[in-house]
Amino acid sequence: MSFLKSIFSKEKPQRAVKSVSDLRVNDMIVLTDSFALPENLRNQQFQVTSINTYEFEHKNQLEWVLTGPSNIELFLSLEVDDTTELKISLKVEHEDVENLFDLDQFSTVFNEPGHAELVFQSDTPKTQGWTDNHYRQHVFAKVGYFHRKDHRSESLSKYEGNGAGEQFELYTLYNEHQSHGVDIEVWNDGDTDVFLILYRPLTDIVDMYPGS
Repeated sequence: MSFLKSIFSKEKPQRAVKSVSDLRVNDMIVLTDSFALPENLRNQQFQVTSINTYEFEHKNQLEWVLTGPSNIELFLSLEVDDTTELKISLKVEHEDVENLFDLDQFSTVFNEPGHAELVFQSDTPKTQGWTDNHYRQHVFAKVGYFHRKDHRSESLSKYEGNGAGEQFELYTLYNEHQSHGVDIEVWNDGDTDVFLILYRPLTDIVDMYPGS
């Protein structure tokens, strides 16, 4: 009996995932069934497949890449201001943007002084539940660096060149209540990524547990 006890006493206790900040690769989250979420997110389970870091002048922001049903890919981060919210991002393609907004109007986002406004036109099947009627620009050409690493466990390079991350410019627009947004990332090679954003309470994640 004492021999068995000595074996079991050496087993490591299972890691607890008590908050979003605890999430690691392979961990799982379950979202609420609230009608405030797009239909393809409600009561769905997602797995953390990778973790990235956005580096800005005054902060580093973690991004958890999530994969869910039908291989939908989301990007999760924490938006910390007076309160802390979930920032859930969906990457959209050029043809989606053509439906969502007038492209001439969309191009004004890149014009100084950065006071563009976007009026929503129509959804695609991919974007239903992710959009609002009107957006106003709040961020213009904010310089950041993207790292394919988790800064909690890996140091970010302080130097230019190899390991310094991929430089980009960020443009951000919000709706009136800042519950929806649009992020646009412009990279040094000219590539442009567009994301639709939902800002949601932490309670939209109803369960979290460690992966295998």
